[in-house]
Amino acid sequence: MLRDTLVMNIKRIIDFLIYSRNFLIRKSPIKALINSIVEGLKDFLTMKKKLKMAQYRLNYHRHQFQKMEQLIAENNQHSFLKGNNLNETR
Repeated sequence: MLRDTLVMNIKRIIDFLIYSRNFLIRKSPIKALINSIVEGLKDFLTMKKKLKMAQYRLNYHRHQFQKMEQLIAENNQHSFLKGNNLNETR
């Protein structure tokens, strides 16, 4: 009786270890953790370059927006949008 219980428990432990090993091979959580750490390091090390690119894009679009506003103001018949010109219709 005791021997059967002991054999069954050892068999369960071996089965659990086999399932655990197969899970680790299939899912590979250590490899996923290493990959996420490497990706985090890459993002951290390239953060300054990405920030500079974002600032460049922001300044470029701001400049384009100001040029567009200036063209709209110059071509608008309401002279109060032109800036220094007086509204002559008053």
